[in-house]
Amino acid sequence: MHGRFNGLGLPTKFVLTPGQAADVTQAEALLDGVEFDAAIADRGFDKQALVDAIEARGAEAVIPARRNRVVQRGIDTERYKDRNLAERCWARLKVFRRVATRYDKTARNFLAFLHLASITILLK
Repeated sequence: MHGRFNGLGLPTKFVLTPGQAADVTQAEALLDGVEFDAAIADRGFDKQALVDAIEARGAEAVIPARRNRVVQRGIDTERYKDRNLAERCWARLKVFRRVATRYDKTARNFLAFLHLASITILLK
């Protein structure tokens, strides 16, 4: 599961991939079709091409550099603290046992229930 969340920590888009797919591979798909001032993500999204794409759109990339990176990039640490809103939303989604355990056999059914769980969160 890869997700995009708004500034209030509410879900706006999901993309499903096989378990071995890296998070950064879906970053462009998650960012398409939305305007934003900042993209806040964890170290798994640290890829120079992604940072350049975000900055080309006029937004700030608040993505900490991996520790093994030769040139460390500075970030706005106060703004990075807002990433916990996305983590909290993942926790609220995983309250639904069906989302947390992924019992569905097909990706279509799992994604459908993920959307239903998101609607429930949005309605609260």
